[in-house]
Formats: sequence, structure tokens, C-alpha cells
Amino acid sequence: MDRPVARAAPPWWRRRGLLIAVVLLVAAVALWRVLPSAGSTDIAAEDVEIGTVARAAFDDYLPLRATVAPRLTTLVGVLSGGQVERLLAQDGAIVAEGQPLAVLANPTLKLDVLTREAQIASQLGGVASEGMGIERNRLDRAAQVAQAEYDLIKARRDLVIRQQLHDKGFLSDAGVKSFEEEAAYQARRLSQLRSGRATEARITATQSARLAETQSRLSGNLAAVRAGLSTLTIRAPAGGRLTNFTLQPGQALKPGDPAGQVDSEGSWKLEADVDEYFLGRVVVGQKARTADGAMLTVSKVLPAVKEGRFRAELTFDRAAPAGLNRGQTLDLRITLGAASRAVVAPVGGWLEAGGGASAFVLDADGTHARRRAVKTGRRNPEQVEILSGLNPGERIVTSNTSSVKGDILNIR
Repeated sequence: MDRPVARAAPPWWRRRGLLIAVVLLVAAVALWRVLPSAGSTDIAAEDVEIGTVARAAFDDYLPLRATVAPRLTTLVGVLSGGQVERLLAQDGAIVAEGQPLAVLANPTLKLDVLTREAQIASQLGGVASEGMGIERNRLDRAAQVAQAEYDLIKARRDLVIRQQLHDKGFLSDAGVKSFEEEAAYQARRLSQLRSGRATEARITATQSARLAETQSRLSGNLAAVRAGLSTLTIRAPAGGRLTNFTLQPGQALKPGDPAGQVDSEGSWKLEADVDEYFLGRVVVGQKARTADGAMLTVSKVLPAVKEGRFRAELTFDRAAPAGLNRGQTLDLRITLGAASRAVVAPVGGWLEAGGGASAFVLDADGTHARRRAVKTGRRNPEQVEILSGLNPGERIVTSNTSSVKGDILNIR
């Protein structure tokens, strides 16, 4: 007798519907793992640099590359215009203060000097003539007084003789009276001459003082006019090395044109361009040291920022090392503060993203990093001081994350 035979159920992998469901589930999980969540950014692990926050010693210094420059540079200027007639020094030579460097030719200036010199000499001659006139009047007045004194003495002597003759009865009263009148007249005449001489002396003293002042002023003008010719000789304003002295014979120069400069030889300073971040921290008086151990002091800070940098000048505390040349570069460190222990993190591109106001902190599994607000302080080339937001032992992404828009990094 026939009976139905039960067919065995097919395995699950042969069930089309179930298989399709499993495939869709696996694809969804894979897609979820591949696609980033909202507000997150994927980044390749090989493109990520990671550093650890720690509590360690923080050395507060600033490394710089500085350029050697003369400590003092004095410009050589042209006082009077003209054409270069002769060169007396060469560019790069060591010169002494006041040493002639070049001679200019200017016929117009020479003629003008000679004309003005003749005019002033004529005025000086007039002043001298006035002075001689005053002296002549003084001598004449003195001679008149002397003559009046003599006449008075003679009149008094004659009066004494006539008085003796009158007392002996040989001469009448009328004969004596005329001699008395003569003596009185000579006395009045002498008194008037002496009074006039005193008044005249006061006037002539004032005139003499004015003449002397005028003569002194004219003499000074004459010396200045004659010195105008000396301005045709260009001289070194200071001692040192002559640089940028590029004059050529026959070259025309105007007053005020630069002719070169004199650099202090053997006396050097260093000039360094510093990132504007340190503008408030680099101040006059801070100490610095070169790689060779030479000590320096910050002598000037120029706060004008150009292309994100400002300039600082440093001078050597002692004699500058031998062998320095203008334009040579030296590596140095400026000490900004004393070393101290602090929470520090490695420097890197992460400080450029928002000025170091945030950092991506890694999770424990190391596959995700989340943005966290931080506050940074002092920096040196290797470390940045963490004031808040990070704790020792945490790991952060130190590579540049300025292009990341979200707050989560998926490290693949």
C-alpha cells in the first residue's frame, strides 16, 4: 500500500528569503561601520600624530636665529652739491673720524664764497675804522684834559707869585684880580672837560661793546662762509668700516644725498625677527645665550608687526666673539622666565587650529578623538603649558586639525 514520503526541509542557507535578510543585515552593519556618524570626520591612522599630556619641567625660553649687524651705523651725507672730482677712499676701507672720503667740484659755490667773503671783509674794515675813531676821540679828550690841568697849574702858580708881590706892596689889587679870574676859569674849564670825558667814556664804552659784538659776529660769518668751501670735501662722520660707498668720478650729487655709511668695526649687535605671539613676553633687559655660550641682553624691542613678526635687538654683555661679520647668522635662546613644573603637551599643528583653544582628546580605545576646549599658556619649541582642559596622562592629536569641522575624529 503506497504512503506519502515527507521531504526533508532545506538548510537555512538555501532559504532565499532568509539569506537575503542576512545579507541585508550584514551590509547595514558594514555600512554603519564605514560611514561616519553625524558631526564626525574620518581620518587615516597614518595621518595622525599623537602626543601625551604630562606634568613635567617647563623651560621658558625662545630659540631664535639672529643676524649680526653693526652696533652703530653712521650715515655719510653730502652737505654741498657738486660733481665728484676725486675719490680718496674705497668701499670697505677702515676710516678714521674726519678722514676725507671724496672731493666735490662746484665753481658756483666757490664764486659765491669769494663774493660774500669780500663783503664781510669790507664790513669788518668799517667796524675797525669806527673803533679807531672812538679811540682817537678818547685820546683827544685825554689830551685836552691834560692841557687844562697844565693850564690850571700854571695859572695858580702865576697867582701865587702875584699875590706875594701884592702882599709886599709892589702890585695893586687890580693886578692880582685878573690872575685870580684866570685861575678860576682854568679850574672851571678842567672840571667841564673831566665831566665831559666821563660822559663820553660811558657812551664810547657802549659803542665799543656793540662794535666788538658786531666784529665778532662778522668774524663768525666770515669763518662760516670760508667753511662753505670745506663742505665740498666729504668726510667720515665717525671711525669704522666704510660701506655702501659707491660714488663715481663725475657723479652729480645734491645736498642731502646719501654717500655711504660707516659701521662700528668690532662692535656688534644681533637682530632677530620674533613671532608676534611673543610680542608681550620679549622685553628689554632679558638675557640670552648663543650656542657658543656668549651672553647677550635684549636692548631694544620694535613693536611694529610686519608679516606676523616683530624685531628685537640684542647686545653682547662683554666683548663680541672674534670673527663675526656683518650678515652672519647665530642661533640663540632668550630666557623668558625661570624653569618650573607644569602640565605640558607637545607642540604641533594642533596649536594652529583656533590658536590652541581646543584639542582632540583620544578615547581609551584609541579609535575616536573628541574635541575639548583647552586653555594654553607659555610655549617653547617642544612644549606648551596647559592651564586648563587637559589632564596628565591623556593623549591628544598633535597634528594639524584646522580642516576638521566636527567635534569627533574617527581614526581608521
